Amino acid sequence: MIAPSHRVLSLLLAGAVAAACGGRSRVPPCGLGTAAAPGVILQRLDAGFVLTDVPRGLPERLPARVIGERQGEVLVASEGNRLALGYQGPNFPSDTTYGFGLLVVDDSTQRVVGVLIYGSSTVPRHRPILGTVSSGRQPLGLYGVRVNWVELNNPRCPLLGDPTAAAR
Repeated sequence: MIAPSHRVLSLLLAGAVAAACGGRSRVPPCGLGTAAAPGVILQRLDAGFVLTDVPRGLPERLPARVIGERQGEVLVASEGNRLALGYQGPNFPSDTTYGFGLLVVDDSTQRVVGVLIYGSSTVPRHRPILGTVSSGRQPLGLYGVRVNWVELNNPRCPLLGDPTAAAR
């Protein structure tokens, strides 16, 4: 089976996000956009849009989401030159073999928009680790990626919410 190209997935996601912008009565497209965006973001990690260093000026809190679950947040701390994020929210992955965190940065503004936590994807190999994310259990590796956030996030049904609100 041939894997769909990044361009095809981006077009499908753009269509889902555009459909979701049609009004509040269109809840299913909103859900489709929220479900598709994490996969497209994960592909950016494989396409070379990887962060090699911890971004500067992070707020004390960032929005976070375990993929497939409701939104939570992470408390931001550092240990030397690495991040140590504390997740607060539902259903943190318990299997560190298949879990990791992904710090998401908008490539047009260089602003950190939040953290996605993947609980069922294979941990990225040969990518710089920026730190860890945990909820009091075994920590997961934390990686970083740059994305075009405007293309992936619908303000009417945000994937990660407003990071400025989380920082207050």
